Amino acid sequence: MQKHFSGKNAENLMRFKNKIAVFVLFIYSCFSAQRAEAQQNVANIPMGEGITAVRFFASTVDDDNNVWFLTESGIVSFNGTKWTLHNRNRKVSSSGLKGVVYDFSSYGPELWLATGKGATVVSLPVDARSGATTYYPDNSNLLSENVLAVAVGRKELRWFGTDKGIAAFKGRKWLTNSYARKYPDGTFEDFPITSLATSPDGDSLYIGTIGGGVLRVYRNEVDAVSGASEYAEWGPILMPSDNVYSIHITADGTQWFGTDKGIARHKGYNTLEGWSVFTTKEGLADNFVQAINSDSKGNVYFGTRNGLSVFDGNRWVTYKTEDGLASNNVLTIAIDKKDRIWLGTDNGVTSIADGKFLIYR
Repeated sequence: MQKHFSGKNAENLMRFKNKIAVFVLFIYSCFSAQRAEAQQNVANIPMGEGITAVRFFASTVDDDNNVWFLTESGIVSFNGTKWTLHNRNRKVSSSGLKGVVYDFSSYGPELWLATGKGATVVSLPVDARSGATTYYPDNSNLLSENVLAVAVGRKELRWFGTDKGIAAFKGRKWLTNSYARKYPDGTFEDFPITSLATSPDGDSLYIGTIGGGVLRVYRNEVDAVSGASEYAEWGPILMPSDNVYSIHITADGTQWFGTDKGIARHKGYNTLEGWSVFTTKEGLADNFVQAINSDSKGNVYFGTRNGLSVFDGNRWVTYKTEDGLASNNVLTIAIDKKDRIWLGTDNGVTSIADGKFLIYR
């Protein structure tokens, strides 16, 4: 049954509807203005001829501020003006790449690569004549040729995580890896290594695993920071998950661990205190954290499967594709010497500087 209103009621109803319409238009105009302003700060730039890579999953920055990425097509770099695909050196594999770090040693500037077929060191610049050496179990102390992660420590110390354990290389000499054998056989086959990070003082190597939480090499001794109760010499630790996909240690020694159920932060060493957990409830874009990095101002950046989150110590801010990301699936984060943020995603690269977003594809 249709309801009829008297003249006054009908007039009041019409006024109410008009107010609602004006309010909706106001909200829409504000939103449109914000979107337009955001779009003005976003630019799409082609990478150039010959670069067809889509997935940029690992990154590092060298002393000349060149940014390096690993992609499904091989090694790609950006020197500030030009993108280059480095595929002319037959000694450097373009497939099976997993991780990359830059190091300046007594031998000069180098890239260290973790691959499914060993650990490769490449002299810079990378071209057809660059020196490159690949290490396998038969010419090194690697426990397996399937190298999953690589990290650089102090005094030319490099760490390698394989599917059977860890190994260390200093200068041009492989170190005895007795610490890698303090776990029962099969430990790293049961708990695959995902990430490695060294502490600023060089005393500790943190090892992220799937199912085993965070393990640690501390002054050549091995203990457990979290997870895997059979190894947890410290006792139970406040971690959201034992599946650790990313580790970052800031200049002040604060440890950040990215898991599939949020972030754990630890301030201090050898202590059960100083632990905090952050999830979407606190403002994280998504609980699956794949990459972590920090800038010189103390901001910490978290790459998730649903956007980039930035934490300044008090407040969380999240950025997504509508803000200027190439994709919400952020796989790697590099920060160059000018504090520009470089995000490798499954659909190109985004750089962020002074509120400007540049998308490279």
